Amino acid sequence: MEEKELFKRISAEEFTKIHFNEVTLIDLREPDEVTVSGIEGALNIPFSALSARIDSIPRDKPVYVYCRVGDWSEEVAEILADRGYDVTNLDGGYNAYRKLTENAHDAPTAKAVETVKIDAKNLKCPGPIVKVADTLRDKPAGTKAYVEATEDAFASDIKVWCDRTQNTLDRLEISDGIIKAEITKGVHAVQTPAAAEKNDKTFVVFSGDLDKTIAAFIIANGAAAMGRKVTMFFTFWGLNILRRPERVKVKKTFIEKMFGFMMPRGSKKLGLSRMNMGGAGAKMIRGIMKKNGISSLEELIESAKSHGVRIVACQMSMDIMGISQKELIDGVELGGVATFIGSGETSDMSLFI
Repeated sequence: MEEKELFKRISAEEFTKIHFNEVTLIDLREPDEVTVSGIEGALNIPFSALSARIDSIPRDKPVYVYCRVGDWSEEVAEILADRGYDVTNLDGGYNAYRKLTENAHDAPTAKAVETVKIDAKNLKCPGPIVKVADTLRDKPAGTKAYVEATEDAFASDIKVWCDRTQNTLDRLEISDGIIKAEITKGVHAVQTPAAAEKNDKTFVVFSGDLDKTIAAFIIANGAAAMGRKVTMFFTFWGLNILRRPERVKVKKTFIEKMFGFMMPRGSKKLGLSRMNMGGAGAKMIRGIMKKNGISSLEELIESAKSHGVRIVACQMSMDIMGISQKELIDGVELGGVATFIGSGETSDMSLFI
C-alpha cells in the first residue's frame, strides 16, 4: 500500500491564482537565481542553508515551497510537514510558474505601488547602503526604490544587502559611472533577523588607533544597515575613543591623573597606527576623507548610535585606567566579560580590532 504524502501539491496554474499575501512563500533557490527573477515577498532560504534557518520559517500562515524544478522542494515539504507545518509543494517549481506568467517577476497586486527615488551619488561607504536602508525601513511591502550611486563598491553591496534583508533587486546597471539599482521591498523584509539565525555582530575594540577605529565603525554601520544587532565592546586603549573631548572634573589618584594626561582625550585626538608623524598623519587622513566626501569618525559614531549599535565600555578596563563614566560620551553603557560573551554567543561574526 502506497504511503500517503504528508504535504500537499499545487500546479503552476493553480499557484498563479492564490493570494501571495495570505501565505508564506519559501524560495529554495540560490540568491543569485532569486536576484535575476523571483516572486515578490518570498522568503529566500537556499536549500543548502535550510538546516540553519528552518526554525525561522513562520507558522502563522500556510507555507508554499518551491525550487527551480520542484525536486528539492518536495524533500523540504516533507521535512516541514513532519514538523507540523501546513505545507504545499509547487509542482514543476519556479520554472513552471515563470512559463505561465511570461517571465513576470512579481505577483499581481490590486494596490498602487509606491515608488521612491534615492539619490546616493557621491556618498562613500557605508553611506549608500545606510541611506537605502533608512529610506525603505518604514515603507510598505511592494515599495519600489530607484537608487543612483557613484561608489563602485555599491554594485556589489546592494546585491548582498538585498539578499540578506529579503528585498528583491529587480535591476542593476552601470551607465556613465552611475550605478542604477531598482529594488522591491519584500513582504518578509526585516530590520532585525530571527534570533535562530544568530546573525548578530560583535566587535572588541582594543586599539585606540584612528585608522582601525574608522574601519570598525564603517563595518558596524554597514551591519546595522543590514538589520543586524551590533555590539561594540571597548576595552583598554579603545576606551579613549569614547572619552569626552573636554576636561571633566573627577576625583582621581595621582596615577589615574597621569594615565588621563598621557592618553588621547576623545576621537579627535587619535593617531594612526602607521605613519602618524606626530599627529600630522592623522590630520592628513582626515583631510583626505573630507575631500572625498567620506564621513568623519565622529559622524560614523553618531550614525552608529542612531542606528541602534550598542556601545559598551569595559568596566574593568576603566577601573585600571582610571576612567570614570562621567568622562565618556553619551550613549555608552558599562559592561563586563559576561556582556561580551553573551553577545558573542548570538553572533556569527566576532572581530577583535
